[in-house]
Amino acid sequence: MKIDFSAEEKELLALVGHYADRESMVCYVVGGFIRDKILGRPCKDLDFVCVGDALHLAQEIAKHIGPEAQVSFFKNFGTANLKFHGYELEFVGARKESYRSESRKPEVSPGTIEDDQHRRDFTMNALAVAVNSENFGILLDSFGGLQDLKQGVIKTPLEPEKTFSDDPLRMLRAIRFANQLHFSIDPTTWKSIESSAHRLSIISKERIADELNKIILCEKPSYGFDLLYKCGLLKIFFPQMIDLAGAEYIDGKGHKDNFYHTLQVLDNIARGTNDLWLRWAAILHDIGKPRTKRFEEGHGWTFHGHEVVGARMVPKIFNQLKLPMNEKMKFVQKLVELHLRPISLTKENITDSAIRRLLFDAGDDFEALMMLCEADITSKNAVKVQRYIKNFELVRSRCKEVEEKDHIRNWQPPITGEIIMQTFGLHPCKKVGDIKNSIKDAMLDGIIPNDYEAAFAYMLRLGIEMDLAPVK
Repeated sequence: MKIDFSAEEKELLALVGHYADRESMVCYVVGGFIRDKILGRPCKDLDFVCVGDALHLAQEIAKHIGPEAQVSFFKNFGTANLKFHGYELEFVGARKESYRSESRKPEVSPGTIEDDQHRRDFTMNALAVAVNSENFGILLDSFGGLQDLKQGVIKTPLEPEKTFSDDPLRMLRAIRFANQLHFSIDPTTWKSIESSAHRLSIISKERIADELNKIILCEKPSYGFDLLYKCGLLKIFFPQMIDLAGAEYIDGKGHKDNFYHTLQVLDNIARGTNDLWLRWAAILHDIGKPRTKRFEEGHGWTFHGHEVVGARMVPKIFNQLKLPMNEKMKFVQKLVELHLRPISLTKENITDSAIRRLLFDAGDDFEALMMLCEADITSKNAVKVQRYIKNFELVRSRCKEVEEKDHIRNWQPPITGEIIMQTFGLHPCKKVGDIKNSIKDAMLDGIIPNDYEAAFAYMLRLGIEMDLAPVK
């Protein structure tokens, strides 16, 4: 098969081949770059495998390119990385690998190109193209990877039990590739994932989170999550999400399967944004439901307070999955806690005070919150869906009116703690916080306008009520 490289790519491959010839090294470009070229997907990352000293080859190429080449050497791993004209070139020596059952870190020794292909995760990633001048452009396909690509199948080059036992992370990668490429997983490979799922426990949480985030960022992430659930991998590292699965019935009254509802919300939000953390908010918005599920006679199933319980679970889940414990986590936590609030504002006769409090609590994340709420509409009843959408449009309209009038979203208190302490001669204490909160509540409830004079006068009245006298 002839692979259609661009002129720039041919020039780059020929350059590497020239220096490989000069150093008497056999060299191939392998893996993802070849796979993506065949599939017509853009790719700027090129992995080169050579029989010999890969670091030396990279160094010689970097010398030729000159100062504009950014090259890094990783001697412990026997690899070199070279960045040039928007391309990232990775060089590694051909090697054989052997694994111990309790670790995914291999024992490595020099090998042939064939040895190197045997250690690849999937047949489609074992494709290689020669860059040496005598066989430039010839495709090496030892495991039928080209046919698997054409059929859209994920398959391991060796027995899948060995492939996954050597590196259990490959099970997650299989599902991630199936999701990204809209491929299926070979039945034998799938059965091996099911039987080997427990092996994922030796993989670091950071590596798992990296693959999981790539699944979440897919065009339709529900496909990947459904596979993770059905093969047993999801319960290994994210049991809280498994708890959402299933519907229970009492007296003929049931609730929806909150696992598949969550996946539908995730797909809905994915159609409107590539924001990873907004997608995480969709995943976790109902995570508190299993802990709050109750059956009430004459009413049915309830999940009262699941948004509060879910928000409390967010930091623990982020820590468990080794996701960032910073403003990203706080953003997700905020949206989980607030995701029911806009729904409550779709009723008639909602006060400006309720609108102000939503705007204040959501702040700059108001638009993200509304996107989450709209994604949460998963009814199959088209009339009901249109009614919800119309109601949310009314909420947006009301919020816009109140925001233009009161400027709540970027609200800063006109009376600071320093002003309160100076006025009443106080040191930092609970009373200072109580006065600040009372002023904030008065503004949000429309008791006083959002300006300094009104706030200062209200502060003095509060002081009298608390037996505080202004300092003269």
